[in-house]
Amino acid sequence: MTATTKPPSALVALTRNNTFLGFMFLLPAAVFLLCFLTYPLGLGVWLGFTDAKIGRDGVFIGLENYQALASDSVFWMAVYNTVLYTFIASVLKFGLGLWLALILNENLPFKSFFRAIILLPWVVPTVLSALAFWWIYDAQFSILSWSLIKLGLIDTPINFLGDPNNARASVIAANVWRGIPFVAISLLAGLQTIPQSLHEAASLDGATGWQRFRFITLPMLTPIIAVVMTFSVLFTFTDFQLIYVLTKGGPVNATHLMATLSFQRGIPGGQLGEGAAIAVAMIPFLLASILFSFFGLQRRKWQQGGQD
Repeated sequence: MTATTKPPSALVALTRNNTFLGFMFLLPAAVFLLCFLTYPLGLGVWLGFTDAKIGRDGVFIGLENYQALASDSVFWMAVYNTVLYTFIASVLKFGLGLWLALILNENLPFKSFFRAIILLPWVVPTVLSALAFWWIYDAQFSILSWSLIKLGLIDTPINFLGDPNNARASVIAANVWRGIPFVAISLLAGLQTIPQSLHEAASLDGATGWQRFRFITLPMLTPIIAVVMTFSVLFTFTDFQLIYVLTKGGPVNATHLMATLSFQRGIPGGQLGEGAAIAVAMIPFLLASILFSFFGLQRRKWQQGGQD
């Protein structure tokens, strides 16, 4: 008499199901994102439609916060500053980061040491970097002003953070210094995936260094550039710590970004609804960056021999 095989229990059957197992592995990350990203985002959107203040629940007021922002000159200055800050800093970080990546991709002595050193501005906490630049830009004891005076290039110290134009340039320079390592190391990783045989074949055909860069390196780097620049733009557009420590948005709101203005209106100012509305107004710009990344990644089809 042969024994019949007992069918597996429902629990055992589920553990053997790849779809169920995949869902269970993703569940902790999904819960984390739901608690710490989705809920705060939804709450912020809701607060933007209320007159909530610190210590008092708000009531729904529709688009009044956004209508007030439409006629708020400080808000539009913050929008201008944010776009200007993001554009100039991102372009400089890309140009200098690509230049450093190309240098570090060469056969240099102590190459590993220089690759490690270049990461220092990125790994140092943002607040510490901002404090260092705050000392560098000090109106009376700036090392930059002192050096330029000793060289005979200027007669009096430069008011780096007290003049609106100087302040904008100063915070951009600090952001570029901090962001270059991320761009450089990411592009360096992309450069090392390009087959050396392509450059060798191009050299045998008489291609110059610029031609190899233009027709081999740059097209092959396009997917990496799309991702790196998207993250660079996102980090720069939402920058808060660097600006808040250096200038707190001054002088006369010349360096206020949308992130710092949102914090100032919402927390110290107590206007949670208005601060949330400013933060929500950043979303269209961030979505545009994500779409840029998505369409930029389509260049992978070109790399694989397909059509764009």
